[in-house]
Amino acid sequence: MTFEQMAALGVLTAVVFGLIQGRLRSDVVALTGAAVLLVTGVVRPVEVQEAFASPAIVALASLFVLAYAIELSGFLGLLIRMGARLCARIGAAGLWLVIGLSGGASAFLNNTPIVVLAAPVVKDVASSLNLDPKRFLIPLSYVTIMGGACTLIGTSTNLLVNDMARSAGQPVFGMFEITPVGLVIAVFGGIYLYVFGGRLLARASEDAHPTPNRVQTGDGLLGDLKLFKVDKPLDRRKALVSVGVFIAVVTAAAMGWAPIAAAAFAGAVLLILVGVITPDEAYAGLRPEVLLLIAGMVVVGLSIELTGLAESGASALIEVIRPLGPLGALIILYGVTLFATEILSNAAVAVLLTPIAVALAESLGVDPRPFLVAIMMAASAAFATPFGYQTNVLVYETGGYTYMDFLRIGVPLNLISWVAAGLAIPVFFPF
Repeated sequence: MTFEQMAALGVLTAVVFGLIQGRLRSDVVALTGAAVLLVTGVVRPVEVQEAFASPAIVALASLFVLAYAIELSGFLGLLIRMGARLCARIGAAGLWLVIGLSGGASAFLNNTPIVVLAAPVVKDVASSLNLDPKRFLIPLSYVTIMGGACTLIGTSTNLLVNDMARSAGQPVFGMFEITPVGLVIAVFGGIYLYVFGGRLLARASEDAHPTPNRVQTGDGLLGDLKLFKVDKPLDRRKALVSVGVFIAVVTAAAMGWAPIAAAAFAGAVLLILVGVITPDEAYAGLRPEVLLLIAGMVVVGLSIELTGLAESGASALIEVIRPLGPLGALIILYGVTLFATEILSNAAVAVLLTPIAVALAESLGVDPRPFLVAIMMAASAAFATPFGYQTNVLVYETGGYTYMDFLRIGVPLNLISWVAAGLAIPVFFPF
């Protein structure tokens, strides 16, 4: 191995260890790894600069501002309150309807504020109907996770994989190109949660194990959970303008009129110019801990690609799975990603495995896009632990669940999503 390869592998190992150990903030761990790679010359300053100014970072930061404007306008809170009134009229079916609508909203908005606002409502309405809230809160989190995977902007993972694929010379994904696969997984997962999830959770222990207010999660440090309680009175003008701008941004990106980063950036600036959101509020909505985590991990992932470690890893993997063909390779890659995302952050998994996915597909002589879609779907499928995703932490605290509750319902959901993806991806993204 060359010095650069040894340094990149050492930094990767240290970063993974730091993320698993959880003593330092995940963004600090990622940035430290990037700094070491820069100082040792494994990556150049221009490459670090490109990572921090990548279209994924610009798009994600702008989308955070757009979503925050919608939250501050009171529109999201209004939708949740309307759902609560509906639940009161039609009972348990209304709760499942609210869960489904929350999943649909998560395809376009950050699912953390959606769950922050919806979880207390679901809990209170379920209690008023003499239903166990535990039957509904974990499904609320899981459905919003699956909903977020249905569009390119639904989760930072999808934007990150798309950006890394672009850097590797692959064509970018359209706004709704991955939606059919995401919907198949969501439908299979939703049926499981509706038919079996409630029954499994109804048998859960009543012992509560609340988490502290500051926790480490899949997309970085979530921070003080109270900061996300932004249920504001409805401001009709701000709600109409912010939602209208968001729809315009999504339309422009979906129709190919402008890249998602450009459209979202223009939309965020427009909201500031028309007074819907102040500059200070826009900065408050940026969530820099998530952006810096992703940027740092992009640098680490770039070192794996530049030093040839990704190609070497793919070559070693291909020797094992070559007899299984492209479909077998896809299924194994999905499983590896699925397991890794329960341990590491979503961004870390996406960054580390995307170059390997591209190299693996090229070694097999097939289109890399099915493998990239597998990374997108599996890297968001953190169902088996309460700390794999921010929304899991939120319902873990609100519902007083135990760790075993997530294993009991999450492991079967992981397997279901694995099977559903294995069936759907080759259909919509042929090799």
